[in-house]
Amino acid sequence: MEQQKTIKREAKVKGTGIHTGKKVELCFKPAEKDTGINFIRVDLADRPVIPASISNVIEKSLRSRRTSLGAGLAEIHTVEHLLCALFSLGIDNIIIEATAEEVPALDGGALSFYRILRKAGIVELEGAKREFTLREPLWLREDDAFLAAFPGDSFRISYTLSYPEASLNQYLNLTVTEETFARELAPCKTFCLESEVGQLRAQGLGRGATVENTVIVGKSGVVKGKPTFPDEFTRHKVLDLVGDFCLLAPSIKAHVVAVKSGHPLNIKFLKMLDKAGQKYGLSAAPAGEGPGDLVPPFDIEKIMRILPHRYPFLLVDRVLEFQEGRRIVGVKNVTINEQFFTGHFPGRPVMPGVLIIEAMAQTAGILMLSRPENQGKLAYFMSMDKVKFRKTVVPGDRLLLKIDVVRIKSRTIQIRGAAYVEDKIAAEADLMFSLVPKQ
Repeated sequence: MEQQKTIKREAKVKGTGIHTGKKVELCFKPAEKDTGINFIRVDLADRPVIPASISNVIEKSLRSRRTSLGAGLAEIHTVEHLLCALFSLGIDNIIIEATAEEVPALDGGALSFYRILRKAGIVELEGAKREFTLREPLWLREDDAFLAAFPGDSFRISYTLSYPEASLNQYLNLTVTEETFARELAPCKTFCLESEVGQLRAQGLGRGATVENTVIVGKSGVVKGKPTFPDEFTRHKVLDLVGDFCLLAPSIKAHVVAVKSGHPLNIKFLKMLDKAGQKYGLSAAPAGEGPGDLVPPFDIEKIMRILPHRYPFLLVDRVLEFQEGRRIVGVKNVTINEQFFTGHFPGRPVMPGVLIIEAMAQTAGILMLSRPENQGKLAYFMSMDKVKFRKTVVPGDRLLLKIDVVRIKSRTIQIRGAAYVEDKIAAEADLMFSLVPKQ
C-alpha cells in the first residue's frame, strides 16, 4: 500500500501572477498526514486557510480561464499548474503560504514547480495514500466538448484538441507517472489564440503574460512565444486536466478521454466523479479499498456517542465522508414523520431553513467533537455569515451536508457549509463555533 507524502524541508519561490500581474511569493512547508493541500493567504488578516478541494472551487462565471479556490472571503487563483506538479510527485500533504491572490506563472507550465518541490525532498508519512478507483464508466458533454472516464489500473489520459480557427488539431495519449509528467507535460506553456488576446485584456486578464510563459497562436501558427513540442497545446491541456484532477484525490486509477475540455467542464466532471464515489460510501479511499476516504462512515450509533442531541432534534442520520480536521459530509433523510412538518406549512410541508442550518452545524459538530482533545466539550454557535437559502427541502428529500474547515483554533472553529438535494444547493452558510467544557 502506497504511503502519503509531504516535502522534507521548506522551499520558496517568487513570481508574477499570469492574470493579475501581481508579485507573489509562495512558501512551501511540510505538513502532517491526512491534512491535505492547504493554501494560506498570509497577506490577509487571520491568515485564512483555503483547502484544495472540489467543494472550494469558484464557479467559472466569477473567475474564468483558470481554476480558482475560495474559502470565506479568501481566494487563490490559477492553482492548476502547481497542483499538477504536486500530483506528479505524489505529495498529499503540504502547506502553501501565499502573499497575494494568484499563484505565480513562472515558466507558464509546471516544470519550475516540479523542480522546486523535488529539490525540497519528498518524505513518506505513516498513513495510506487515498486513491480514487473508478468502478463504472461516466461521461459528460457540453456543446462540442466531451469528457469520459473508464475503469483502469493506472491514470491514463487521451486528449483531442481542435481549434479550426487556428488550424490546430492534435491528439495525445499518455499514462501519467512522475517520469512522463516531467518529460512530456511539465515544460508545456500556457497558450491562447491571437483572436482572444483583445477580449482577455478587456476582462483584465493576462496582465502577467510574457513570451517566456505564454504562447500565442494565430491562423498561420505561433505568433509569439517558444513552444517546446509541436503538439504543445494538447500537452498543456492535459497538464491542466491533471492539475484539476488533483482536487479529487492524490492518486487516481481511471482512463480519461477528453475532447476540447477546459477547466469549467473538468470541474463539472470531477463533481460527477465525486458524487459517483459517494454511491459506494465515500469519495476516495486508501489504495486497494475502492472509492472511499480516510475513515469509514459513521452510523447513527457512533453519531450519538459524539453529539449530545437526541430525537427529535438530532438532524444527522449518517456520515459519508470524514477527513479529520478538514472535511465531513453528512446525510439527513427528510421524512413526512418529522415533527416540524405538523406545524410548518402543514398543507405543503417545507423543512424550516433554520433547521437546515442546524443540520449543517450538527455535522460540523461531529467533525469537531470527534477529535480526542475535544471529548467532553460542547460546540456553541458564535456567528453565521453569508446565509442563503436557494431551494426548498420537502419530505422524501435526501439532504447532503458538506462541511469544509476554514480555520481551527484551540477554542474556535470556522467552517463553510452547504446543503444539497441531489446536485442542487438548498442552503449555504459560513459558520463559527466556540468549544466549551461541559458544566
